[in-house]
This record gives sequence, C-alpha cells and structure tokens, in this order.
Amino acid sequence: MPIPVGTPAPLASNSERAERGQQSTLLGIGANIALVLGKGAAGVLGHSYALIADAIESGTDIISSFIVWLGLRTAAREPDENHPYGHGKAEPLAALVVAGALLAAAAYIAYESIMRIQTPHQLPASFTLVVLAVVIVIKETLYRRVLRVGKEVDSSAVRADAWHHRADAITSCTAFVGISIALWGGPGYESADDWAALVACGFIVYNAYHIFRPAFGEIMDEAPDGTWTADIRALAQSVPGVVATEKCFVRKMGFEFFADLHIIVDGSISVREGHVIAHAVKATIMKAKPAVYNVLVHVEPQDEYA
Repeated sequence: MPIPVGTPAPLASNSERAERGQQSTLLGIGANIALVLGKGAAGVLGHSYALIADAIESGTDIISSFIVWLGLRTAAREPDENHPYGHGKAEPLAALVVAGALLAAAAYIAYESIMRIQTPHQLPASFTLVVLAVVIVIKETLYRRVLRVGKEVDSSAVRADAWHHRADAITSCTAFVGISIALWGGPGYESADDWAALVACGFIVYNAYHIFRPAFGEIMDEAPDGTWTADIRALAQSVPGVVATEKCFVRKMGFEFFADLHIIVDGSISVREGHVIAHAVKATIMKAKPAVYNVLVHVEPQDEYA
C-alpha cells in the first residue's frame, strides 16, 4: 500500500512539527530495544529463525529510527550562510536511508532463511506464538500512532519510520503462520518457519519501495501532492491589484514549502505599486499557509497577455 501523503495539519510552527516527529521516533526506538531483546531471546530458546529474523528486523528499526531522529533535528535547523534554503533535505534523505536499511535487512534475512531451509533443525517451541502475538499488537499500534504523527507534520521520514513498524508487524505475522504450520505438521515441517521468514522479505522489500518513492520525489523537487498549487493561486488572486496568475511552482523541503509565483497586474501601474502588490501576495500566502517558508513573486504586466 503506498504511503499516503497529504497537506500538513495546521500546527503552530515548523519547530513544533519537528519536535512531534522526534518524540514519535524516540518512542519507537525505546519500543524496538525492548522487542529486539525479547524476540531474540525467544527465538534462540524456542528454536525459531523466523523469530530471530524478526529480532534482526527490529534491530534495523533502531538504527533507522535514530537516523530519522537525526534527520528531523537537522531539518528543523534555521537557514544559515551555507544553506540559505534551510536544511530540509535532511528529512527525505533520512527516509531514503530507512529504505536502504530495510533492503539490507531483507537481503540478510533471505540469505539466512535459504541456508536454514537446507539445514535440518528442531521444531520451534509453541511459546514463540505467544511472543509473536504480543509483538504484532505492539508493532501495529506503533505503526498507526507514528503514521498519524507523520501525516500531521507532513514528514516523509516519520512516515517511513511508521512503515518500518508495519514491516516488522508483517514479518511477525508471517513468522506466526510459519511456526503454526511447523507445529501443526510436526516432524518434516521444520522448515515452514524458515519459509515464513523468506516470504516476509518480499513484504519488507515492497514497503521499502513505498518509503523510497515519495522521499526520492521530494529530493528531486517533485510537486507536492494535494491542492498546494491551486490554493496558492487562489490566495494570490484574492489580493487587490492581482488580475490573474501565470506560473506557479511549489516544492517541499523537509517541513517547509517554497513557492515561485508569477502574478499579472495592470501594466500601467508604477514599479513601486507592483512591488507593493507582490509583497501583499507573499504576506497573504504565508499567513494562510504557515508551512510556506518563502514565496518568490514575479510581476508581469497585463498588456502582454491581452
């Protein structure tokens, strides 16, 4: 399922949005530390590689969530002399790293699963199913909570972190099915657990793609989803003196949006009057859309479009 992208909720400021994103990421890090220890121990004691693979996936969650946290902190920094447009690119870059971490985890789990399918081993212990059931509930809850925050702050990195939790829940579900088959089938079905871990890799790769795609689009200055362009045009045309709008380009950088807009005004007015109208357009847009950090307004005379 693609990661949904929408217009950000009207929070007080970009710094507040960054702070909320960081808090949700730290919550995930704490939960994953506990889950790695619990799943790893249960997997070793219960002879379940699917559960061990699940612990490995949670381990990559810790690393990637920390990277997301660093990306959010960096993206929230104010522009400086070397970065006049701010540090917003750090946020989608963090999401790309998360996608890479997922792919690396999937490759490792797939390799180990294939090796274990070819090697005879014990049936997994039945108590591992209880552990997995608890993990599925925790991870799905984290996914929903973090994804909600990601939508509210409109952060591709936070949404990526949420989908990492969903990937973990999926690996736990496949492990649950695999272990159930192994226990139900008895001797001869030991590898069902390992086949389940292998199947989970496909889901992980699928999620990695849907994390990668919007983050890459943001890095490439892809036009944001939603009604941003239409809303900015409408706000500009509401300003007295603006006859119409021509070009309107919007791009997202981290938590902030930048707009380039051409407005059409009466060609007979003075340069100063056109300048005043342009400033009024910028102020109107930035007041109505707090996530917009800057608007570059170019003034065109109406007689050129007559």
